[in-house]
Amino acid sequence: MRRKTTHPRRGFFVTGTDTGVGKTVISGAIVTVIQSLGLTPGVMKPIESGCRRREGNLMPRDGLFLKKLARMDDPISDITLVRYSKPLAPLAASELEERPVRLSLIRKAFAKFSQKYDAVVAEGIGGLMVPVAKDYFVIDLAGEFGMPLIIVSKPGLGTINHTLLSVESALKRGLEVAGVIINFSTPPERSIAEKTNVELLGRILPVPLMGTFPYLSKLSRKSLRETAIKNIDIDLIKKYIVYR
Repeated sequence: MRRKTTHPRRGFFVTGTDTGVGKTVISGAIVTVIQSLGLTPGVMKPIESGCRRREGNLMPRDGLFLKKLARMDDPISDITLVRYSKPLAPLAASELEERPVRLSLIRKAFAKFSQKYDAVVAEGIGGLMVPVAKDYFVIDLAGEFGMPLIIVSKPGLGTINHTLLSVESALKRGLEVAGVIINFSTPPERSIAEKTNVELLGRILPVPLMGTFPYLSKLSRKSLRETAIKNIDIDLIKKYIVYR
């Protein structure tokens, strides 16, 4: 059953045009910006696949990274509630590993974090149309959370189509899109596509282009915060976090 919240929540649901576009890096950067505003953020990576086993437990790399950045004392089991070893879409991984996604646990954790923290940054898995369960997709989870979306896209060839389709899908579902961030998740290729896509998307997107995030070889709280403040429209972040 698909649900949708009837009131906005403070925070962001970070999704991407594809896997590997750097949603975790951007989620972390948003966390550091919220902290710089004197607020306390909570994070969620509700579902993570491709987890490695450590001492008998599946450990979510992205979830642990975000937990550390946010300085949360909550157990990782509340931050990344569903974990799979297969690096697949949740529906495929859940069928192979015979463990369905328990949406009720995700809803309960999100409700708790929404009350506990000034804002929540939730990172999706893959793109909006990645299947989570039968007849239930990431876009449905984003709708339930009721937070504005930040869509992360890549700078290279193909990004215009993928970005516009993602934005269109969200808007048609009635979801609020705070904006798009173009992220260099790998070192720049200095291609003609990279040189022209940012300017073109800025002209044709029906939502704000929040900024272009450069490639970072080393990730730290300081580097993420400084890079975000320099390259992302912080006033848009404040619009949804401070003034909402």
